Amino acid sequence: MAQGQKSKGVIAILTGGGDVPGLNPAIRAVTIRALREGYQVVGIRRGWAGMIEIVRDKEADNSNCYEWLTEERVSKSFRTGGTFLHTSRTNPSKVAKDKVPQQYRSKYQKEVNDLTPEVIKNLDFLGVDYLIPIGGDDTLSYGARLYQEGEKVIAIPKTMDNDVPGTDYCIGFSTCITRTIAMTDILRTSAGSHERILVMEVFGRYAGFTAMLPTMAGVANRCVIPEHQFDVELLTQLLVEDRRLNSSHYSSVMISEGATFKGMDKMVFSGSEVDAYGHAKLGGIGDLVAQKIKELSPKFNNGKPVNIINQKLGYLVRGGEPDAIDSIVPMAFGNLALDLILKGVHGRLVVLKNGRYDNMPLDVVTSQKKLVNVQKFYNTERLRPFYKSFEMLPLFIMTSD
Repeated sequence: MAQGQKSKGVIAILTGGGDVPGLNPAIRAVTIRALREGYQVVGIRRGWAGMIEIVRDKEADNSNCYEWLTEERVSKSFRTGGTFLHTSRTNPSKVAKDKVPQQYRSKYQKEVNDLTPEVIKNLDFLGVDYLIPIGGDDTLSYGARLYQEGEKVIAIPKTMDNDVPGTDYCIGFSTCITRTIAMTDILRTSAGSHERILVMEVFGRYAGFTAMLPTMAGVANRCVIPEHQFDVELLTQLLVEDRRLNSSHYSSVMISEGATFKGMDKMVFSGSEVDAYGHAKLGGIGDLVAQKIKELSPKFNNGKPVNIINQKLGYLVRGGEPDAIDSIVPMAFGNLALDLILKGVHGRLVVLKNGRYDNMPLDVVTSQKKLVNVQKFYNTERLRPFYKSFEMLPLFIMTSD
């Protein structure tokens, strides 16, 4: 905003949930466009946590909760991964008693508390006219709640799992796939050298897109996904066969963290603690499957066990700088959000749909789930993607329908 120019209003922006490459470019796009259009921009720190911890006193030090953004500030960080505003998995509608900020403890004393009234007051304290949350379905579902409460909200979808409903693409997915392919290429040299079966666990709580796309691209022989409970003996048989047919004598499988095999009654969790959205931390299905494959492999390998290389890719695929797509799409999403603001439109989710930028009603994030269409894209007998034609399919093949 030019010096001396009267502000058109205040736009707040925050990032919630897991970090992904592309968040900083989105923050930059919103900020630069907004400032040049005559708005002020306030960055809320640590996602929704910043919104519940603000002390409503002009003299208070709220630097841990928000900062006023400038072109210089956002231009220094947009090439980097993660989010310089930081993030959290705070859900203001479900705040545990011991997590309630000190200034509200006399008022909120239940075991679980809804601090939405304080969030609304804090937005008013900052003079916020429009709020732009960037996140996955958890972060954006609370954005939808604020919209229902009368706040002007425009949401930007972000998640490496690519599972926000309504959009074919979420910020972070392309870099995740790029990293996964690159790391698989590194790991296969060891798998080939030792003639082993390579087991790789990747993110994907409910949706298997992050396992499907690399496998479809040819970096793994098989993949197992949350949408289909698989037979671990069948998987072992297929991987031993793949290894035998490979001149380098190795094979590989991608395993979504939320996948389960027959006989399991729930996903594998790395601990009992749950976040504010009720999600326990996943992790360990790769270890369990690797152990089962080694135990079962003699049955399909002339009585001899096949050794395993077992690697959880985890945070390695969500760190680092964004790739080209996760630099371009966040820029476009940020500008789409400003286009809507300039038109006085709110309650929308900016999306990529059928290869075109667009927007949809915000409540789409709570009205449905975005999952792999097993019947259309996954061969349950061969445990890998299948497809009949690529004609007229979007860039990443599987859409939000």
